[in-house]
Amino acid sequence: MKNPFDDNYFMKKALQEAETAFENGEVPVGAVVVINNRIIGRAHNLTEKLHDVTAHAEMQAITAASNFLGGKYLTGCTMYVTLEPCQMCAGALYWSQISKLVYGARDLERGFGVMGTTLHPKTEVVSGIMELESAELLKRFFIQKRNLN
Repeated sequence: MKNPFDDNYFMKKALQEAETAFENGEVPVGAVVVINNRIIGRAHNLTEKLHDVTAHAEMQAITAASNFLGGKYLTGCTMYVTLEPCQMCAGALYWSQISKLVYGARDLERGFGVMGTTLHPKTEVVSGIMELESAELLKRFFIQKRNLN
């Protein structure tokens, strides 16, 4: 029997977080942190609401997962995020020692790959999961934002 808790399942949960960000006027990025098929941290961008440039979905999800586990390391955990992390978030993921990162859309301008930022050497990276859905949500957000200005 196929495991229903695959990368698509958890990326859909991250996309739900991104939709919440969209509805709240935030750049629509969502993230969840999973261990043993259980979500232990979920978040979306809160930079506008908190007036904090560090309040990215990944940073919020790392904090939630760390609080759940009672420690700073996320070994054995997977983060699902709708957009390739920036170098700040990649740095936080590095220090958290997350075991796996799965992201949807690439960020060709500010993503950790184009910026030359590295993750922890033991972190497995999977990209392109639900890439089109993630990119479409971002596209809709920025079109709407341009039309309002």
